[in-house]
Amino acid sequence: MGSREINIWKSIDWFTVILYTVLIFAGWISIYAASYDFDNASIFDFAERSGKQLLWIGLAFCIAFVILMLDARMYEALAYFIYILLMLLLVATIFLAEDTKGSRSWLKLGPVSLQAAEFAKFATALALARLISSYNFILTKPVNFLKTCLLILLPIMLIILQKETGTALVYAALVFMLYREGMSGFVLFGGLCAIIYFIVGIKYSDMFMGVTSVGEFSVLALIILVMIGMLLVNYKDWLVARNALIITAVTAIICYIVSLLGISINWVYVLLADVVIIAIYLLFVYLQMRIHSLLMIVSFALISVIFLFSVNYVFTNILEPHQQMRIKVAFGMEQDLRGAGYNVNQSKIAIGSGGLLGKGFLNGTQTKLKYVPEQDTDFIFCTIGEEEGFLGTSLVVILFLTLIFRIIYIAERQRTAFGRVYGYCVASILFFHLAINVGMVIGLCPVIGIPLPFFSYGGSSLWGFTILLFILLRIDVGRLEKY
Repeated sequence: MGSREINIWKSIDWFTVILYTVLIFAGWISIYAASYDFDNASIFDFAERSGKQLLWIGLAFCIAFVILMLDARMYEALAYFIYILLMLLLVATIFLAEDTKGSRSWLKLGPVSLQAAEFAKFATALALARLISSYNFILTKPVNFLKTCLLILLPIMLIILQKETGTALVYAALVFMLYREGMSGFVLFGGLCAIIYFIVGIKYSDMFMGVTSVGEFSVLALIILVMIGMLLVNYKDWLVARNALIITAVTAIICYIVSLLGISINWVYVLLADVVIIAIYLLFVYLQMRIHSLLMIVSFALISVIFLFSVNYVFTNILEPHQQMRIKVAFGMEQDLRGAGYNVNQSKIAIGSGGLLGKGFLNGTQTKLKYVPEQDTDFIFCTIGEEEGFLGTSLVVILFLTLIFRIIYIAERQRTAFGRVYGYCVASILFFHLAINVGMVIGLCPVIGIPLPFFSYGGSSLWGFTILLFILLRIDVGRLEKY
């Protein structure tokens, strides 16, 4: 099979390039607005952050041009090499980076500081695309699924060792790509349950009904309800689900009667016993019927229980105090308006004060008077909200969603699994950044310190996303080069 030469500039997806350009220049203007302090500094002043960002933008265009000039097949051929190189750079960062605000994630190269984790995103996406597109690869095979998970977990662990937990969580977004490539929806459902268990377990961990922890009681009750729901959906046998309900009800009635006699009952142990009894009952049914979905339900229940009782340990002993406080503030367990909750509170005030149309460009008070820390990096969205109002923030979100859907469209039209998988990796990472950054700025998510793509100040973030996107555009052009 031969190949043909095509004109890259006629074949590139210009709609995506235009969206990219609009976003980065809108980000540049927003950085100028966020860092403006009434001294009439020019937006082109290289001593100011807006001037420096313009320099990063110019270099980003140069990077994009180089990427487009390279052969599309090179990215697939060198995928593993690039991945290994970036993993080694992450390892080096752990030992060579200076401590910056509690993390060791920035490598200083003369006057420039680079965050290797930002570039590891495209390297991980390339490696995943290469692995999943390999001959006779089936994701649902346990050994293949394990290999895929290891490729994702390695950068996560290395970045956590740099004490950059927020950046590490971004790689978890790749689960959406795995779902598109055939991963069972049960895994996504399990992840959703884990998030709910974590929120409920932590939020109500300090509340008690007598000697019963409300958080643990609520999560165990949810586990039982989910088990019964899975029986109805997967096993589709009302008799078995009914028996599970009877086990729960009978145990609850007996323990309630015992409590009336003045004996203190810890209902956490009661529900835990219910989960164990139901699991044993399902194993007994499995031995009779040999229906594998029952084993899946039992495994889910046991993993859920282990997760529940590990949450408090992880929260108390592994997370840093400032991370614990951010989670408590996000869940409404603490106010701490002068500490961990200060940024979010000031950000919400800024966004709320913008109203529908905003206060106008450079007319924000919360941002101009520097009430919001990090307002030109992680919290730049609040600058848009205060000055451009609800309409301005809505337009930004619409532009991002348009870009993400366009990337999905590009991914779906690829002729190779490599291009499709890489495209979905790009879409997943961008969506995660958008959702979490906006969520933490308006108080819906804990503050984990991840930038808004193309808007937040910084060269590493801008270059990382530029490389991520333009490799996809080059791969997309490459699909036309083959007969």
